[in-house]
Amino acid sequence: MPETDVPQTDTSFALPCLLHGFSRLPGVIKAQHSDFVVHEEPLYTPSGEGTHTYFLIEKSGISTLQAVNVMATALNVGRRDIGFAGMKDAHAVARQWLSVEHVAPKIIEGLELPRIRVLEVTRHTNKLRLGHLRANRFVVKVRQTEPQRVSEVQAALDELARRGVPNYFGPQRFGTRGTTWEIGQAIVQNQPDRALDVLLGRPTPADHGAIRRARKLYDLGKYADAVRQWPGVFADERRALRVLARTGNRRRAWGAVGRRTKLFYLSAYQSYLFNQVVAQRLPHGLDHLWEGDLAWIHAKGAVFQVLDPVVEQPRADAFEISPTGPLFGNRMSSPSGHPAEMEARVLAAQGLPPAAFSTGPGRSQGGRRPLRFRPEMGNIQLGADDGGPYLELRFTLPPGCYATCLLRELFSQAERAPSADDLDGTEEQAG
Repeated sequence: MPETDVPQTDTSFALPCLLHGFSRLPGVIKAQHSDFVVHEEPLYTPSGEGTHTYFLIEKSGISTLQAVNVMATALNVGRRDIGFAGMKDAHAVARQWLSVEHVAPKIIEGLELPRIRVLEVTRHTNKLRLGHLRANRFVVKVRQTEPQRVSEVQAALDELARRGVPNYFGPQRFGTRGTTWEIGQAIVQNQPDRALDVLLGRPTPADHGAIRRARKLYDLGKYADAVRQWPGVFADERRALRVLARTGNRRRAWGAVGRRTKLFYLSAYQSYLFNQVVAQRLPHGLDHLWEGDLAWIHAKGAVFQVLDPVVEQPRADAFEISPTGPLFGNRMSSPSGHPAEMEARVLAAQGLPPAAFSTGPGRSQGGRRPLRFRPEMGNIQLGADDGGPYLELRFTLPPGCYATCLLRELFSQAERAPSADDLDGTEEQAG
């Protein structure tokens, strides 16, 4: 069996593409927030009755976690009381459902919040939870591209629909700074000081305005001054800095960061490691099954162990099943044979033992994730608006899959540089 080195994921998202023979087009995505629009398709329709208030929001220039913080503050509830089905990009226009219990719909209908609009309010019998969505619909405008190559784009999309798109976690998963996974790594390695330093300091070119000033002040040890610079939506950062300013105790400051936020950073590190497994298997084909693989049944969202790859390979060729990769954790099912060896090498390259995500501060449930996904394509068309000409793509993706991972197969894309007016979004997940 041929062996390949484990490609290293980095903050520039330097991961291999599937379409090696395709000459990618130039293109700029997210020249403005309205160039990248995502709509959730819910898993079910709210019943109109019950103790939980469901509300559809449209947000722009703010991440899902930041929107949750804003809504929790406005409604005087805890962040954990706000339910949501998936995370959405900060640098986009996103419509998604949230929920909260024992809050009257009329209170939510009357909210006026920056970067957030409440579009619809209803009731349901249960809290909205992660994964409670069927799909995400995207409308993406790509600018500064080559419109004469539309037919090539269509042919490439047809091939991706046939073979599948590498199911990487997109660069948005790792934040504007590309560092959320580093905080998760520090959690697993039980290094709270390093986690704080990455969270609060070490400014990069991706930081602008007040946030850049806040990070510089933190690095200088001026914690009280730093907290005054962080925008109000950064509740965890401000809370940790207040503890530092009051006590100087860094472990207590790290303890002030919310559990939900820490789990998000831990998940980012799991995502980082998953990406490395995808990159390692890509040269062999993301549809290729080995003995010992854990295969994903797309129609059921369940996995089974491949005992005879010759028997199962036709199902993979038909996109009924796909091999999976690890989201390391104590409840993750593990493959055997060559797939297990590949996954073990990824952990070893990080200096991590097999039990790194099963015990200690890195403990998490984990799971399996298919190595590829199939996009459902709509139309492609050319257009123009006040921002100039564009190529518009419409498509639908399964929950948890990233539009940017589809787009990077087609375009040598360069996103607009964030401005000083942008909030430092921490995540995007297509649900």
